[in-house]
Amino acid sequence: MKSPVVELKHVFKEYKLGSSRFDALYDVNLAISQGDFISIVGKSGSGKSTLMHLIGCLDVPTKGKIFIEGRDVSNLSESELARIRNKYVGFVFQFFNLLQRTSTLENVMLPTNYSHNGRNAVKEAIRLLELVGLSDKIQNRPNQLSGGQQQRVAIARALINDPNIILADEPTGNLDSKSSWEIMQIFKNLNKEGRTIIVVTHDEDIANQTKRTVRIEDGRII
Repeated sequence: MKSPVVELKHVFKEYKLGSSRFDALYDVNLAISQGDFISIVGKSGSGKSTLMHLIGCLDVPTKGKIFIEGRDVSNLSESELARIRNKYVGFVFQFFNLLQRTSTLENVMLPTNYSHNGRNAVKEAIRLLELVGLSDKIQNRPNQLSGGQQQRVAIARALINDPNIILADEPTGNLDSKSSWEIMQIFKNLNKEGRTIIVVTHDEDIANQTKRTVRIEDGRII
């Protein structure tokens, strides 16, 4: 039986606030299979952002084990975590995080500066912009695009290193309903291609469009 693409085993994440301690995550167990399309749902402060940071190798747990593509990433150094992120995970954020003074094409190519995929980056970036319906916006800057278009650029950027896992943090949080629907259609198509999609959201309408929903409350999966 093939191991999960993401697996958390008895994961705790503790933060210190002055002399007190706060459990952001408490004994979390979660397995995400290859090709899954999952939403992680919770209110503000529930722990969903902390969970996303751990899955995305942006942080490490206080206790417990996290496996990405079968590799234990629980105690890796920052440089090792960065290599895992670049190889396996593509990120899509609520606020797009695009460089405002560079073109759409250059924004999509940005992650290749930290990988070994730079040689064919221009050709691949153009292909991905076509994939998300922005072939006519290659030289536009972000301030010349709508919010929905900027999020499409962010999705293309997330795909440039060909990651198996797409991790989207409130990807429709700043979009109108039509743009939100379009972004979710892109995720559904990527999932049909076999990519694992993880959407962190507080929006039940978005969660209902995924194959599986994991609910988190007070740092615990319920």
